[in-house]
Amino acid sequence: MSPPPEAFRCAAGSLLRDEPVAGTATHVRTWLLLEHVGPWGSDALLDARLPEGLGAALKQRARTLRAKVLLVRRFASAPDGDGIRVFAVHTDPARPRVESGVLADEREVLDLDLVGFREGGTTGLPAYDGSLFCVCTNGRHDACCAVRGRPVAKALDRAHPEETWEVSHIGGDRFAGNMVVLPHGLYYGRLDPVSAIAVAGAHLAGELDLDHLRGSSAHPMPVQAAEIHLRRELGATRIGDVALTGRMVDGDTTTATFAVAGGSYEVVVRTSRDPASATRLTCQAGRDNPVPVHEVLGVLRRD
Repeated sequence: MSPPPEAFRCAAGSLLRDEPVAGTATHVRTWLLLEHVGPWGSDALLDARLPEGLGAALKQRARTLRAKVLLVRRFASAPDGDGIRVFAVHTDPARPRVESGVLADEREVLDLDLVGFREGGTTGLPAYDGSLFCVCTNGRHDACCAVRGRPVAKALDRAHPEETWEVSHIGGDRFAGNMVVLPHGLYYGRLDPVSAIAVAGAHLAGELDLDHLRGSSAHPMPVQAAEIHLRRELGATRIGDVALTGRMVDGDTTTATFAVAGGSYEVVVRTSRDPASATRLTCQAGRDNPVPVHEVLGVLRRD
């Protein structure tokens, strides 16, 4: 009897296609992270053992505010015991912010003023001064997230235990191991334990690792691709080196304008989805989808 066929793994497929990681971060600026030790299930907010109706209410809030709501937990250490940790994050490109506190009851998360927070106010929680290394390990959602994400979370937990959290689905399973660094909203992909430690260390020193950077969630995907291309061309690896000052979209073409070291640069990117490139983008995908491709058409210095 012949052995059963090996299960499809989306991360391995993406590697075989030599698919670029640049320009693949989820575009979202408002985040809510709620501590829950698990299990999470495939759809974490609905499948986890949250109080009745809370998961559905959080999903509705995410849709209304175009926010990302994640369940989080420490890799190894147990919860503090004093309550449930919650983080609210706004990945504003100029002034990213985090607020955090401890709730006595998970349902109290619905009392947080995310609308006011997004508009520059407060959720009602204290300000939090620190980075969050959020590693997707949601294996029930996608096997690659657990197989490739758990070793990354373990390594980061040993090196940076205060900053490191396991999180539910963040998007882009095929780029596992995936990590988003908050509050900047920096997505990194194809991490292993060694590269994850390097990325974390670079971030704490104010630097970006362009080889693993998928993009900033503060911007749409074509702008992410444009920024990473420009950073490579100029050798601009400090987090604050490049600032988006304008964006114009004409069909499938995006012109992004950036300020860099007193100069202004326009980067033109064409984004296409070739049906011929359609493939399974997640381990559990039931059908093929075309892979987005960002093509840089040109870079122009304006002054």
